[in-house]
Amino acid sequence: MDAAFETVLARYEERAAREEEMQRAGDPRTALAVRDNYLLHVGQDVARILHAMIVGLGSRTIVELGTSYGYSTLFLADAARITGGKVFTLELSADKQEYAREQLAQAGLADHVEWLCGDALELLSGMTGTFDFVLVDIWKELYVPSLELLAPQIANGGVVAADNMLFPELVRADAERYQTAVRAIPGVLSTLLPVGQGIELSTFWRN
Repeated sequence: MDAAFETVLARYEERAAREEEMQRAGDPRTALAVRDNYLLHVGQDVARILHAMIVGLGSRTIVELGTSYGYSTLFLADAARITGGKVFTLELSADKQEYAREQLAQAGLADHVEWLCGDALELLSGMTGTFDFVLVDIWKELYVPSLELLAPQIANGGVVAADNMLFPELVRADAERYQTAVRAIPGVLSTLLPVGQGIELSTFWRN
């Protein structure tokens, strides 16, 4: 992680702090209506754990479901730079992904990312090959359908990390459905890490 990375990260953290203050000061009746405009990032603790895992595993094909504004993409791309890999990041909003593109370019990491814009399930259906590491952080009702598409393509020893397992509470039911589904897959070793918003880490082992 070099100076360009740290500069972009600091910008993200400043935005996150500003938006958290806005959410605290805002009208709770309108909070959900504007929530999608916020950064809603995984947080630095989780992002650094994911970075370390990718580097430690030597993951080269990295998939991110939910670019959003690119906070986690920044960490995934830096890890891909180290492993010689590539991040394939999927996002429905063209505006969000364009913002993320600008940040990653300024961090000098654009060459390590392939940007895919559109419906996550449709994009996943068209992807081939095996995935070494996947971060799932999209609309929570899509977690289980995404898992059904992802599971056959996870490499032996590959990892799927799913965010928001504990918070916000309004998506807890979807999170629990995902946990039940991933833990039912033969050969999967899965555990909940109570860091950030709660992240489920699932390793796929195949004989």
